[in-house]
Order: sequence, then structure tokens, then C-alpha cells
Amino acid sequence: MNRILIKNAKIVNEGTIVEGDVLIENDLIVEIADSISLKTSDCIVIDAEGNYLMPGAIDDQVHFREPGLTHKGDIESESRAAVAGGITSFIEQPNTVPNAVTQEILEDKYQIASQKSFANYSFMMGATNDNLEEVLKTNPKNVAGVKIFLGSSTGNMLVDNEAVLEKIFSSTPMLIAVHCEDETTIKNNLAAFKEQYGDDVPVTAHHLIRSAEACYISSSKAVALAKRTGARLHIFHLSTAKEMELFTNKIPLEDKKITAEVCVHHLWFTDEDYKTKGNFIKWNPAVKTAEDRAELWKALNDGRIDVIATDHAPHTKEEKQQSYLNAPSGGPLVQHAVVAMFEAHHQGKISVEKIVEKMCHNPAKIFKIEKRGFIKEGYYADLVIVNPSLPWSVKPENILYKCGWSPFEGYTFKSRITHTFVNGELVYNNFKVKDIKAGKRLLFDR
Repeated sequence: MNRILIKNAKIVNEGTIVEGDVLIENDLIVEIADSISLKTSDCIVIDAEGNYLMPGAIDDQVHFREPGLTHKGDIESESRAAVAGGITSFIEQPNTVPNAVTQEILEDKYQIASQKSFANYSFMMGATNDNLEEVLKTNPKNVAGVKIFLGSSTGNMLVDNEAVLEKIFSSTPMLIAVHCEDETTIKNNLAAFKEQYGDDVPVTAHHLIRSAEACYISSSKAVALAKRTGARLHIFHLSTAKEMELFTNKIPLEDKKITAEVCVHHLWFTDEDYKTKGNFIKWNPAVKTAEDRAELWKALNDGRIDVIATDHAPHTKEEKQQSYLNAPSGGPLVQHAVVAMFEAHHQGKISVEKIVEKMCHNPAKIFKIEKRGFIKEGYYADLVIVNPSLPWSVKPENILYKCGWSPFEGYTFKSRITHTFVNGELVYNNFKVKDIKAGKRLLFDR
């Protein structure tokens, strides 16, 4: 029997922090108490005094690039980085090559992950203008949901047929997750900047091309469509102040039919950072202004935004070093997301309890993930120990992404993850990922 006793931890769970002990047996949490006494010969004992014990983070939006784009990242490399960053479960998106738009291709991804993933995994089914029949075959018990691109991004899976959208929204019982940017607005903005700059459009124009207006037009349409059809809608990576008016904090999360996500980069960077970071912070949707960022923080803390995710989307350094128009959008984040949010905590922007709510509890609730996202007896032992005062700097030699770079390179974080458990296995310890691929397929209580 695999038995681990975590002693003297500050246990962060469901809005409280209490000092206590947690006992893991095999893959489950079996006891939580003020004090648990066992012979050291019966178990491995980890003293977590002064450190936080939180549920493993659940990242509801990643792009791990396998199959088809594995020069950028793959399930093994990126899930390794995820567990080093305290993310124990991920939901991956369908814009791989080939796109995951048939049940067969979708299942192929699960087969790869079952052999290679350090973290728990699920994959979204992709919608297109002509695959409704395949979408409707998706099993809600073992697939996270359906993903629709309402704006084109990496992999170009744009769904722009209004009749098809109406059908998907009205006939899909599963959660529908959407990328919202209005294609026409972006094309018009891009044409105007090309007229001015030719092929030398600067990256500082990115947030003006993929503008706040483009985001709002698309997300407001998606919300209106969900209200009309009764669909269960989850909007990914919100980036603007204006969009915050579309969401409510007047009802409990469990009763919301429309939920909202913000990503770490939109909470961290602003348009001012394009001058120094260039294409390395080029994302879709774009990082916007300081005013937008301030409103995202406000909505996150008051409950209009429900989830913090990463939209982890690696590209090689060479790809990112191309001109603005040629460089792809996206960047790697899973290794640094949790500590970035602890950094925001040190800055007084968010409580530790709120970090756990938005990165662990709420993704589990929104997707109805079975027995994960909380520190509860009988739940899977997906756990993370965070030392809040162990500074470390992000350097090329400690970056685990296959692409080898991070937008946080050179930054010194005040907090560090010391241990990560996935299904009761200590997969990360002493700042090294052990070669234990403990990830399991996520199941859903639907």
C-alpha cells in the first residue's frame, strides 16, 4: 500500500485555511484531521509546516500540441511542466493536427495521454461548420465538453455559419466552451494597419487589431445565443473591461448556465509590455490595457469571473522571433501559473482561498469533474504543497516546456511549489519531476 502522511500543513479548502494533517492511501485522501499519528514505518511522512496544502490546480484550457505539432510541445513534455507548476489535471483543446473533430481522432488523443501523461487529462471535442453528427456522439461522462472557435486562431477551426451555431447550441446537452473574437472586425482592423505599415505592422498594434470591440461583439452574441437556446456556455480567456457586463455574481456558481474564465496572462501583462516582450506576449485574444486588466481583477474577485486558466499554447522561439504578422499567437504558462497567482497574492490582489476557488474548486464544479478539485476524504489525492516564501528565478535551465522559453523568464517569484501529488503518487519533489506517469482520464458526474 502506498501511504503518505502530510503533517502540519495550512490546508486551503472551500474558503478556509486550517492547520492539520492529511493521510493518503493509494490514490485517495482517506483522513483529514488536526493531528494524525502513525508509525513512520507505516508511511512516508512529509512535514509541511509553514506551507500551504492546496488541491491540485485544474487547468480547463491548454494546447499541448499532440498530435501533429509536437515540435512545439507534446503531452509528455507539457504535462511534466504542468505538475511541476502544481497543475494536476488539464483539459486540452481540439486544434491539433488533425483537428479533433471526429470521435475516432478524439479517442486517439486519449490513447496517447494514457501512455504519456504525468497529469490527469481530458480533451474537448471540436465543432466545425459541418460535424454536428459527430459532436452529438460525444460521451458526456468521459469528455469535458465541446469547443467552438468563434474567431480564428492557431489551427483555424472557425465556426461562422449562424445556422450551424444555432443547431449546436440548441442540440448539445454538454458544456460548450467558446473562443470569442469577431472575425470581420479583426479583418477590417488588420487591413487598416496594413494600409499604414505594409508588412511591417508592429506588435504594439496587436490589441488594436484584435480589439476590445472584436471581443465584445463575439462574446455578447454567444451569451445572447446561449440565453435563447438554454445552452450551457463557458467563455474562455476574457480580456476586456466591456465584456464584464455580460456576467453575473447574483446567483451561485452551481446555478449559472453561463460561466466565465480569465487567463493568467491577461491578469499579468498589459499593452505596455509589448514594447519589451514583443511577440512573446502575443496571444489571441490580445493582452489589452491596464484599465482592462484592472476590471478583470475586479470581476474575478467579485464572482463574475469563475475560473483562472492558462490557455497554455507553446510555439518555438524561432516561430515567435518572426515578424509580427508571421509570428503565431500563444505562449507557454502551465509551469508558472500557480506561482504567478501567489505572486498576485503577495501584491494584495487576491487571497490564497480565492486562488484555490478559481483554479481548483470552480473548474471541478463547472465541468462536474468526479472526485477532484477539493481536499476531501474519499477524493483523489491530487495535492500541491506551496512554500509562500521560497524565492526563485525563472531561467532557461529550469524551464520545462519543450519550447524552452517563458514570458516570465528573468522574473523572481516569492513562492515555490515543493511537492505535487497526482492520484496519490508524489510526482514532483525537490524541484524535480519523477518519471511517474500517474495521470488518469478525468470522468464527469453528468
